[in-house]
Amino acid sequence: MSDRISKLLAHQGTPPVKSTLGAVLFLAWPAIVEQIMITLVQYVDTAMVGSLGSQATAAVGLTASTTWLFNGFFAAAAIGFSVQVAQHLGAGRGEDARRVVWQSLRFTVLFGILMGAVGFALSFPLPALLGAEPAVRGDASLYFRIMACAMPFTLGTNMFSAAIRCAGDTKTPMVLNLMINVFNVILNTLFIYPTRPVEVLGLRFTMWGAGWGVGGAAFASGLSTALVCLLFLAALFRKKSPIRISLHQRYKFERGCLLAAWRLGLPAALERSIMCVAQIVITAIITGIGTVAVAANHLAVTAESISYLPASGVAVAGTTLVGQAIGAGRKDLAQRFARMVTWMGVGMMTLGGAVLFLFAPQLIMIFSQEAEVIDLGSQVLRIVAFAEPLFGASIVASGALRGAGDSKGPFLISLASMWGVRITLSLALVGSLGLVGVWLAMAAELCARGLIFLGRLYRGKWLHIDLFAASGGKK
Repeated sequence: MSDRISKLLAHQGTPPVKSTLGAVLFLAWPAIVEQIMITLVQYVDTAMVGSLGSQATAAVGLTASTTWLFNGFFAAAAIGFSVQVAQHLGAGRGEDARRVVWQSLRFTVLFGILMGAVGFALSFPLPALLGAEPAVRGDASLYFRIMACAMPFTLGTNMFSAAIRCAGDTKTPMVLNLMINVFNVILNTLFIYPTRPVEVLGLRFTMWGAGWGVGGAAFASGLSTALVCLLFLAALFRKKSPIRISLHQRYKFERGCLLAAWRLGLPAALERSIMCVAQIVITAIITGIGTVAVAANHLAVTAESISYLPASGVAVAGTTLVGQAIGAGRKDLAQRFARMVTWMGVGMMTLGGAVLFLFAPQLIMIFSQEAEVIDLGSQVLRIVAFAEPLFGASIVASGALRGAGDSKGPFLISLASMWGVRITLSLALVGSLGLVGVWLAMAAELCARGLIFLGRLYRGKWLHIDLFAASGGKK
């Protein structure tokens, strides 16, 4: 835990606004950069595959929602263990925090292999189940199959980076996720394209390439993730920190830790599941419109992600700060952190929405030069731009609530808004408005979700959740 946060938790009375804002920014800026680095992997893959044509783009985009479903399980598992780390450290229980980290490592091996096997088996029928055109199915299946093989490492990257962040260190995850992008660009260059002549700074030479196309993009991403996962593991064992672990002091699974992880992770997993299953349903709806709509939707979703990266980074800071404040018994400070980070998220997403509206065509053109795709992608980006501020409120508020151990609230809110608003409106509007109708439904749902999250945050019931009492652990 950083000295800056420790001083705030030890402060008697209400610390100055400048101090709390400084703590938020201290944790948030590396987390924001980290989110950008993570998203750049998707940007790079999409842009490089996009040069192969709309069918290749559609093949990658087709399985994106299913990939998000699996990543949702991984993120939920990371929440289940990392929030415990934050609360233990806030209460000064360093040994308990290290116990949690060791158990998260054991869990990563078992759960990662299980989910990878499920993903591998699912890769064969998945494109047909989603209604993909025959020309797209082969590449889509191959892409997802390769990504499934890397799932244990994807889970490890999620789990270890979350634990390190909740210990107050957001710089190490930032640096390592930067390395994912460096590895990914290099490996993409080698595995997507065939051997070809290249000119760099006036020098001409022949660059070897595997020419694997869509499969090469998946292989490059998976290998990059595996390499960085190992670096995260090395950081846990070697980097001096409150959660440094050692082979000389290993811990087995403990009932209290697993119950707390279950209590935190299950609602988060269910939330990600219903969100991602809804995305799969929407993907199937869009697939019926045609390949251009699938490609435009995927590129618009990819481009939109740039607007909420800062809010996602602030949400990470909110989880850490609220978790440590709750662990230290400082509910007043937890509430102050939660409200501050949420309104910071709203402000950042307002600027993000303006970027989407003003530069929609340019953002789509990063990934495709096809006129139909650019036109349709630009239209839907400008629609969702107006919903971004309230989307920011939901992103950051949910992070703050989870830091206090409240995973059930975000799950119920997402269930009601996604299935009650987005799916219903999409089915009602797609027939007459096509992809535009689906994105109008999305904008309406994001606004509704944000308002509900703000209401829950300000009611304050989440301040009274006792995570460890429910699991039989220490408090």
